[in-house]
Amino acid sequence: MNTTLLIPTLNEIDGMKAIMPRIKREWVDQIIVVDGGSEDGSIEYARENGCSVLVQKTKGLFNAYREALEIAVGDIIVTFTPDGNSVPELIPALIKKMSEGYDMVVVSRYLDGAKSYDDDAVTAFGNWLFTKMINLCFGGHYTDTLVGFRAWKKELFKLTRGDTKIKSFEPFSVIKCAKLKLRVGEMPGDEPKRIGGVRKPRPLVNGLQVLWQIIVELFTRE
Repeated sequence: MNTTLLIPTLNEIDGMKAIMPRIKREWVDQIIVVDGGSEDGSIEYARENGCSVLVQKTKGLFNAYREALEIAVGDIIVTFTPDGNSVPELIPALIKKMSEGYDMVVVSRYLDGAKSYDDDAVTAFGNWLFTKMINLCFGGHYTDTLVGFRAWKKELFKLTRGDTKIKSFEPFSVIKCAKLKLRVGEMPGDEPKRIGGVRKPRPLVNGLQVLWQIIVELFTRE
């Protein structure tokens, strides 16, 4: 199965210069950098290094995925942030685990001794709380439901049904996989501190969005 590495960016030039050279082109069939409107040279850097670059028409990470999937050739999508939070050397192992028949594999920051070095008290508690809620409400067995570093079958995105109210694919996808009894695996992976730039998530806003998604799915029949 072909694999597309999907890299969302928004003013991540410092992280890109440190992380992108560590990504081996032979690991995947396609690399797409989907940019939300960078003004720090991220777009130019990606193009200079031979990456396919798609500049988003609509803001937001969910829309970045949606627009990029229109040109993705991979049956398997690996989502990866170039800000230093994702370890590129884990990509081959992630793809290999997907070949074992999973619909999605999550690189968990809290499995088997893995650790997030970028968490603060609020983000750590939020991920713990929402992971517990998703497991309880939908019968999941996850240790990390919010991390973006993961691999998934491209066809999973069809579960969104074009719903523009979805703000984050990560919690949406694990909830849907649990409800539909799809096969989801995890593998441990540390989350280093970000390199430069500004952290994009807003804990209160993003937390309310995840909570709303959980509530919606509780009352949604497949």
